[in-house]
Amino acid sequence: MLFYSFFKTLVGKEIAVELKNDVVLTGTLHSVDQYLNVKLTDVNVVDKEKYPQLMALRNCFIRGSVVRYIQIPSGDVDTELLQDAARKENSPQTTMVAGGGSSRAAAAATDGKKT
Repeated sequence: MLFYSFFKTLVGKEIAVELKNDVVLTGTLHSVDQYLNVKLTDVNVVDKEKYPQLMALRNCFIRGSVVRYIQIPSGDVDTELLQDAARKENSPQTTMVAGGGSSRAAAAATDGKKT
């Protein structure tokens, strides 16, 4: 969820997407979903001579599983927000075993034995 939330903040920004087949596309990020599929508008191919068939491409949907890298301008990255989100995601989760959890969780913690 960390990357999904981060990419949602970049909607409307210019990005470059490098695909696993070495095609690099630049364009404006229109949308992103939880699978990190992206939709670009105003698309340009970086290597026009190698991929002339992509010159007419204006809008595209890119499946997240074929993306190698997404390059973004460094000025568009809020590093403090990203670091805070990473810390929250990696912090140890506290679990309530007895005195507030469900009876099922308490039973699992005591292996169902009554004292």
